[in-house]
Amino acid sequence: MNMTYPLLSVIIFLPLAGAVVLMFLPRSNPSLAKKWALVWTIIEFIVSLPLFFNFNEQTAQMQFVENVPWFPELGISYNIGVDGLSMLLVLLTTFLTVICVLASWESIKDKVKEYYISFLVLETAMIGALCALDLVLFYIFWELMLVPMYLLIGVWGGPRRIYAAIKFFLFTMVGSVLMLLAIMVLYFHYGAESGSYTFNLFDLYNANIPIVKQYWLFAAFALSFAIKVPMFPVHTWLPDAHTEAPTAGSVILAGVLLKMGTYGFVRFAIPLFPQAALRAAPIILTLAVIGIIYGAIMCIMQSDLKRLIAYSSVSHLGYIMLGLFSFNMQGLEGGIYQMLNHGISTGGLFLVVGMIYERRHTRMIADFGGLSTVMPKLAVFFLIITLSSIALPGTNGFVGEFLILLGAFRNNVSFGVLATTGVVLGAVYMLWMFQRVMYGEITKDENRALKDINKREATILVLIVFFVLLMGLYSQIFFKKMDTSAADYLQKFQTKVEMLQTAGPEAR
Repeated sequence: MNMTYPLLSVIIFLPLAGAVVLMFLPRSNPSLAKKWALVWTIIEFIVSLPLFFNFNEQTAQMQFVENVPWFPELGISYNIGVDGLSMLLVLLTTFLTVICVLASWESIKDKVKEYYISFLVLETAMIGALCALDLVLFYIFWELMLVPMYLLIGVWGGPRRIYAAIKFFLFTMVGSVLMLLAIMVLYFHYGAESGSYTFNLFDLYNANIPIVKQYWLFAAFALSFAIKVPMFPVHTWLPDAHTEAPTAGSVILAGVLLKMGTYGFVRFAIPLFPQAALRAAPIILTLAVIGIIYGAIMCIMQSDLKRLIAYSSVSHLGYIMLGLFSFNMQGLEGGIYQMLNHGISTGGLFLVVGMIYERRHTRMIADFGGLSTVMPKLAVFFLIITLSSIALPGTNGFVGEFLILLGAFRNNVSFGVLATTGVVLGAVYMLWMFQRVMYGEITKDENRALKDINKREATILVLIVFFVLLMGLYSQIFFKKMDTSAADYLQKFQTKVEMLQTAGPEAR
């Protein structure tokens, strides 16, 4: 849909404008910085809602498109738009940013203004990456995400924050450099083939790339996105980053930044190099299943609540990759839906852990027990979010995980069976974690005087649980927004694969 005003540009750059204004507010008044960030992110969320309500679900075309030449002599344009595969992720980003500001209200006490500036800049970068339809524009936003996230971990994180921040930065940068090289090779290949040079994504979709070159280019893109997901075995930066990040940093990292990797596969790596993606699928699926089982086993072994939830992301993101590379409707839509679900459920778990940590200043599971006695309200919310994480029917997690497993079984029964073991292990580690923290006798005197959640915290968790139940019970509201785009995506993928398979040796 083309609007008479640049809605997507407003959504992308409104947080950046808020960050610029925040720079001029007095550092001596942190309360003003908090209120400004909250009001600005709420406005941003409200401004983003027309994406959902004005979205035309009958077409697979990009909507709310803005395409303006930027450096036309180089084929670079300011080209943005969303379809059913990206629009809901933009809304997830604007929603979770509001939640993150609320979650940081009491926990961030130093450099408050700078903290919220970092969050607002990060929001611009994330939304920009989700909307970019030009490879240079995408790469700019992709790299921009690194800086504020590095600061959130390195400045406001835990005792080992510098180590975690540098590890996060280095891992991501390695993948980014490889992707940049692949973008340049793709650019010159298309120019040599067509006589015109462009970074426009849809022009590049139509490039005829020999299969050997496809392998190398897909590998470069895939490694960059696999690190961001993160997939096994390039996942090792994630537990450290989650453990050391402030609560809101962990929420936005799990909720949105990890999805940049899975979204990158959907929007770039697979459609740009379809035959290479198809042939690489067994490797990707194998690594996804290993990640599912490995992540679950590591969760069972953890003694730190936050680290346990971090490893659960490795397992859950494995399901998303399993769905995407099943190359069927159930797997693709289940994978996209699970991106949203993981942001809500795992983000909610990090919020609960953060609330407990603010009261006890420890995340060791052994330091708890019996908290439901003194914090009954928190216990109810914690239980609902835990059940959504293990995909209980009626919650959001069940819908996405069921579709992914259905798609996996349709594609390859062996992968489906192996992935199902992760469901069982997930129930084991999540319920065991909840039981050890919330039930039993209170054995630590420090836990007897803990206060239950306040109104601000209750508001946060009510919003999370609302979407857990809405997405679990009324999932069709969301699926009808992506059905047409998903069907068109798979049809074009299959058509191009068939064309390449029937082409002459020079094309292969």
